[in-house]
Amino acid sequence: MTLPTSTPDTVTDARWHAVSSTHGVAALRHTHWLDAEPRAYDGAPGLWRAVDDRVGGTGLRAQAPDAPRDEIVLAPGEHLDVGRLRLKAISREGAPALRVFDPEVPGRTRLRGILSFPHDDAWALTGVFHPAPEGQINVIRSVDGYEREEPAVGTIALEVGGARVALTVTGDPSSGLSAVIADATSNVDAYRFRFLEIDAPAADGSVTVDFNNAYLPPCAFSDHYVCPLPPAGNRLAVRVEAGERATVLD
Repeated sequence: MTLPTSTPDTVTDARWHAVSSTHGVAALRHTHWLDAEPRAYDGAPGLWRAVDDRVGGTGLRAQAPDAPRDEIVLAPGEHLDVGRLRLKAISREGAPALRVFDPEVPGRTRLRGILSFPHDDAWALTGVFHPAPEGQINVIRSVDGYEREEPAVGTIALEVGGARVALTVTGDPSSGLSAVIADATSNVDAYRFRFLEIDAPAADGSVTVDFNNAYLPPCAFSDHYVCPLPPAGNRLAVRVEAGERATVLD
């Protein structure tokens, strides 16, 4: 089987930009979880601390004279650019972290493309969405071992490679669903798991699951993301030879 390389010429412009741009997905060098004590952290000028669910920094100009401010408080999702660095705040269930995006990180400078399986319409499968019972909770485990609970959304029943499966999905059934999946290509011909976006089901629950839309999670480009892992029912025994599968580095 020939497994072609997707390059910036064949990956969509928006996808390639999101991954490879100066402060794109592949530029993440550090994720620092903060507490109330101001501390120095690798790659970030100044001292940083948790301010409730926000990120507070002081003394920035002492180490980075071009910093636009000496003190800052960033809400989740906000960022500050200092030189070529981007310092961004995130929060996970109220626990804040500082992310350092550095365009010189090897994961970005060595990135040359994305390997993909050939597009195959046969991997657009029809299934049926089943809403979760009221009050059902799913436990979501992340790559760093962190676990959180969230209300269950439901499952999609479908047949994949001759096997009946029930994919656990998240999102909003009225606008679109998503799943985290692994399969028999994982850790062999593909990254260990992938993300999959799924269009909203019809009124009768019918839905198309197009595995050609499977794509690499952020942690395929940097070890400093905290991606959710596939739940047990989303670990498929068959090979799903569709969608993105691995990064290309020089």
